[in-house]
Formats: sequence, structure tokens, C-alpha cells
Amino acid sequence: MQIYWTTLVDVIDEATDTKTFYLDLPEGFTWEEGAHTHLALEGFNSEEKPDKGLVRHMSIATLPEENTIGITTRLRAERSRYKIHLAELKSGSSVALFKTHTNIPLKREDRPIYLLSCGVGIASFRPLILQYLNDSNRIDSLHSLNIDSSGEQLFSSLFEQESDPSLTAQYVTDRPAYYQEVNRLAVDTNAFFYIVGSDDFLRETIATLREYGISGEHITIDKHERFRSDFLS
Repeated sequence: MQIYWTTLVDVIDEATDTKTFYLDLPEGFTWEEGAHTHLALEGFNSEEKPDKGLVRHMSIATLPEENTIGITTRLRAERSRYKIHLAELKSGSSVALFKTHTNIPLKREDRPIYLLSCGVGIASFRPLILQYLNDSNRIDSLHSLNIDSSGEQLFSSLFEQESDPSLTAQYVTDRPAYYQEVNRLAVDTNAFFYIVGSDDFLRETIATLREYGISGEHITIDKHERFRSDFLS
């Protein structure tokens, strides 16, 4: 397993209790849109056994062409040990990256794609949206539906592209409004549905899509292949 050590460059406030940590791009580190990585804090491997409390599975919210690795996450008042240490990082702090992989690359099969996310989960879709803006070849349209009770609409500026009407978005603040929209979108049985959120959010959304006859082949979740059957069987 290769470990890439790098440093924190900057921290940006995206919304209330939501920050993006920008990391220097280490030599040889590559990824695709929709990738996740393991972000480890300094000291995680200082003992014989790795300290799993200093490691978290995180989505990468940037594209390689941005020349930085962006990690967007919530930092609420009540924090885990990991989040406490993460919040204390300063510019120049060392972190490690390893086991980088993508489960949600853009599918180019001449179909619409719907991105369904909960809260900060939309950060996983940011690079897909940027990649679509760079190259929409063989994707009919891209629509994002995000539910967030804060109403702060993360990354809404991405959808202010007047030159591309095929890219659209909707933000809702409660579950009834979210499922009302999912019901409307699920009528499009030709489309691909990407889902990012908690396990409960995945299961509930998948169940709703199934009611409309959406097959597992048309549903993409940010889970390793060996775990997909737990949600889509």
C-alpha cells in the first residue's frame, strides 16, 4: 500500500459547520472524478498497529486539473476524536492519503444522469459536475437534487451556467419535498441515478426508485463492489 504524505494548504468555510480542506498535490497521486480516499492525520502509523481513530474515508471534491485535493466535511460542535484533530490542522500540517478509488465515475451511455445527495454528500458530486461541464459527450443531461435542512445550498454556483441548460439543480430542505422530487424523476426509467448519503438515505432512496421499476444496473452508489449487493439485492 502506497501512502502519500502531503500538507494542508488552506481551509475554506463553505457554509455553517462546513469546511473544505485544500491539500497540496503530492507527486504521483492521481484520481478520477467521484473518487474517495483515506485521509489520515499525523501519528496514525506511529505505533505498531495503525490508529484507525485518526483515519477517515473521505470523498475528493476536486478534479486533478485543479491542482489541489479538496476534502469537504461537516465540523459540528459535537465532534469525534478524528474531527477534533482535523479542526486543529493549520496550513503546513502533514496528512496522509492512501487507498484512493472511485465507485461513481460518469457513465457515458446517451442517458440522463440524476445526482441524488443528502447534505454535504453533494461534495462527492462536485467533480462529476465539473467534468460534465468540461465534456458532456454521450450524457443527455445532468440534474442534481440535494436535501439539506440548513437551506444553505452547497456549491450552488456550479449550476449558474447559462450556456448549458442541460445542467440543472434543485435544493430542498425536508424529506417529503425530497421524495416528491425523487418520485417525479423516477418516471424517467431510462436514466442513471447516482446516490450519495448515509446508509439509511441510500436504502430509502433505492426503495423509492425500485417502486418505479428502476433496475439496479441504473443505480450507482458510492460503495465498493463487494458492498453493492447489500443495498441493491
